[in-house]
Amino acid sequence: SVSAAFWEHLRRLALQDFPCGLGSWSKSCFDARRSPRRGQLRLGADPAGEEEAMGLDEESPEMLMELLRDQHSPWALPPDCSQQDQHLREMAVLAPKLVCGSKVFQVLRSLRIVGKGVEEVDEGLLQLQQLEELILSANQISRITSANLPRTLKVLELCCNAVADLQDLCAQPPLELQHLGLGYNRLCSPLRDKYLTAAFWPNLVSLDLSFNSFTDLLGLVSQLSSLQKLRVLVLQGTPLALIPTYRGFLVDSLPKLSILDDIPIGPDERHQFHGLARQPELVRSEARVVVSIGEIKGVPDPRALQQLEIGSEAPVITSSYCVTYEF
Repeated sequence: SVSAAFWEHLRRLALQDFPCGLGSWSKSCFDARRSPRRGQLRLGADPAGEEEAMGLDEESPEMLMELLRDQHSPWALPPDCSQQDQHLREMAVLAPKLVCGSKVFQVLRSLRIVGKGVEEVDEGLLQLQQLEELILSANQISRITSANLPRTLKVLELCCNAVADLQDLCAQPPLELQHLGLGYNRLCSPLRDKYLTAAFWPNLVSLDLSFNSFTDLLGLVSQLSSLQKLRVLVLQGTPLALIPTYRGFLVDSLPKLSILDDIPIGPDERHQFHGLARQPELVRSEARVVVSIGEIKGVPDPRALQQLEIGSEAPVITSSYCVTYEF
């Protein structure tokens, strides 16, 4: 589950171990020093009055921060960690009580769990009440219960999973979502359920549907046209991109679109395709694929005819080959 992967991620960050967290190595531990009389936390204690009682050498916050930031330090984060991870570790030095235990839920704005074999988006995510960005790419997620997604989400990235249906995701979608990434999944036509409309995603600005199996361009456009805030659309790698009038039809059908398949839409291109949306008969449900083979080594060329001498009784040998493409 996402929760299990999240706790494992926090364990790797070691927010309560040197040089982070509260401990004898940090001057911030004075704030958590217990009163000898009442056994309660005494806030704002004077460090000078406690140093003798502790009898331990302590590192300054600046020195601890240097251990985190120096790429040659044994406590440095690996290169694949996010800026959010670095920020959490720095907070664990400067304000360790803010990221202690469940308090970290109130701090986390972004969560990135990539390639961890996650299959379930469970209700544990609801504890992250301030979460705005959730990246779950390259996992094994086939269905998402939207009721388990924080309402504060603005970015949801599900690239490279096994999502084949949007019904569960659209049951209670986060209405503030601005980017939805569904590239490299198993979505396909028909789209009769109309889950890609403003009724579910009123604030969507960016949508990635690349490398799915959509085949109904007219049906897809009829839904996307309701997304009034949509500015970025990615459909490359789908069968739709093979249609000769694909780009022109989308450019004219979605006048507010700014970028299609990572290519900006300029005024000249919009003028060039003006009126194409009113000619749906030009959008054919077929495509032509041209495959060219540059060179094949190790087999005889069937075009090379053998030159035989007149009257020769040598047998004639011909060669032919069949190449099969699976789409």
